[in-house]
Amino acid sequence: MTKVILPPATIGIIGGGQLGRMLAIAAKQMGYRVGTLEPTPDSPCGQVADFQITAPYADQDALMELARRSDVLTYEFENVDLTALRAAAKVTAVPQGTELLAISRDRVREKSFLKDLGVPVTNFAAVSAPGDLADAVGSIGYPAILKTTTGGYDGHGQVDLNTPADLPAAAELTQKGPCILEQRQNFDRELSIMVTRGVAGDVHVFPIVENHHVHHILHETIAPAPNITPALAAQIKQLGVTIATALTLRGVLGIEMFSTADGVLVNEIAPRPHNSGHYSIEACNISQFDAHIRSICGLPIPDVRLVENATMRNLLGDDLPNALKEWPQHPEWHLHNYGKAEVRPGRKMGHITVTQPRA
Repeated sequence: MTKVILPPATIGIIGGGQLGRMLAIAAKQMGYRVGTLEPTPDSPCGQVADFQITAPYADQDALMELARRSDVLTYEFENVDLTALRAAAKVTAVPQGTELLAISRDRVREKSFLKDLGVPVTNFAAVSAPGDLADAVGSIGYPAILKTTTGGYDGHGQVDLNTPADLPAAAELTQKGPCILEQRQNFDRELSIMVTRGVAGDVHVFPIVENHHVHHILHETIAPAPNITPALAAQIKQLGVTIATALTLRGVLGIEMFSTADGVLVNEIAPRPHNSGHYSIEACNISQFDAHIRSICGLPIPDVRLVENATMRNLLGDDLPNALKEWPQHPEWHLHNYGKAEVRPGRKMGHITVTQPRA
């Protein structure tokens, strides 16, 4: 039986961005103390946490300090030093372990894991070295997308291959490290779910949502996704249960999917709260952040219900100051300001959720 970690225990969060901030808010509401490791002073998470250790993520001494000061350790992003996290697990509880990170941070391992589970994914080929590119293109064909196996996000670290004319740019990307070549799919929309799992193995699946991206960055999430047949809903829920069970999941997991004429294909998994799950704060009986804290602390998790329909809109760069000017005229807006000091184009600065009663 896993030990239940009760308030006022301290939860350590590796990463001080907006996901860490919203995790901290959920934890504080339950009575936990919160610490974070983050190189940026006065980080979004640090503003609401009890303490912030200001140091680079790769600083193993700083991570060990966070571990010693915490009763349980979690993270808000994938690029955590696995060796350091294994060392930290000897000092404090790390319920999510390191295998989940090792799988989800490497796109080849991730796709191979899903394929071995029988989860539908697009055709792919590993490009471990620049010399592998020609064989991969011969196997996958055009159109395809070349991605770095680690580190890329929001469209960074990838190259579209539509014709042989795109090969020089692809070859340049392979010089930066191992890559994966994926067959590009014709899909009609992008769907996602959040899933969580309790210590007893009970899996809870959040509603299926539809996501709209602009320039590879999530722009809008609609909950629930419209026009989902009962058969498709059952298939997607079973995919969530299958993946969460195989991973012995603790915390929450985001699962992104493409809806195609032949069914859904799982694109990526994220072992943490996810941008497309933000709607759950206002629209569900339990948010993705509450579920994450409950799962890692061994607390019971209720069945997830969508209480109200919702639309979530990301605020990037100058969207936030413009939204703040308009906010007083929009009482229906649930506005979340992440507290980031620097406004940059394309940077996630906040989000707005609007809810409405379910029909």
